[in-house]
Amino acid sequence: MAITRMIDGIAVAWKTVATWYGVFLRYGFFIGIVLCVCNTEPYLSLLQADETSDVAAQEEFPGTPDRIFEKAVSLFFDAKPDKAADAFDQLVQVQPDCQPGLWQRGLAMYYAGRFEDGRKQFELHRTVNPNDVENPAWHYLCVARETSPDNARRHMLDVGLDSRVPMKQILELYKGDGSEETVLEHAARGTGQQQRNQLCYAHLYLGLYAEANGDMQKAKDHILQAAGPYSMDHYMGRVASVHARVRGWLPLVE
Repeated sequence: MAITRMIDGIAVAWKTVATWYGVFLRYGFFIGIVLCVCNTEPYLSLLQADETSDVAAQEEFPGTPDRIFEKAVSLFFDAKPDKAADAFDQLVQVQPDCQPGLWQRGLAMYYAGRFEDGRKQFELHRTVNPNDVENPAWHYLCVARETSPDNARRHMLDVGLDSRVPMKQILELYKGDGSEETVLEHAARGTGQQQRNQLCYAHLYLGLYAEANGDMQKAKDHILQAAGPYSMDHYMGRVASVHARVRGWLPLVE
């Protein structure tokens, strides 16, 4: 009895499927005409736009933290700091615990004109890298642009020991205790690549300091020295080139 009922049930189910399949097959053509007569184009356009935006978002902000970081750095060195800053923001959203170490994000914020965000980034970075003289220097630059050089000097971050030449002299200058001549004098010591690297750093940070204090001609002169005769192919050396391109002192490379 149970087997008979099962067979009857299967037969009814099959007949139902076959019937509905026939209905769709028979009337599908007419359904298509109705959809054509009705103005469905706006709805189709919306669907296509959603698909396009989804693809664009995936391309702009790839999913893994490593890829997002690489994208952000690439955008920064393409002299697109606004987009780089957005990518770094996306990275922080995806992996919040990486933010303290992202000094690169602070640089992108500076060149994107997001000085408050840059200041906060360098304050946070100090918690994991307290001995980097460059960190309080960039913090100074963000605060100086956000408010004033005097205020930036009053709120400079404390820092530990950093033996790199001429970073000690640069920090003294930013604090108001040093001079441009002292920075360049120490940077010029040594020979070969060591001297070139020191002069690259010296001119970069002298240019940044001049810009923060409103002397754009001196800033341009120093930055073009760091990006030209004393250029170096490391991160901060390439920052000098980014600076020059963002300010329009060198042609953008597409």
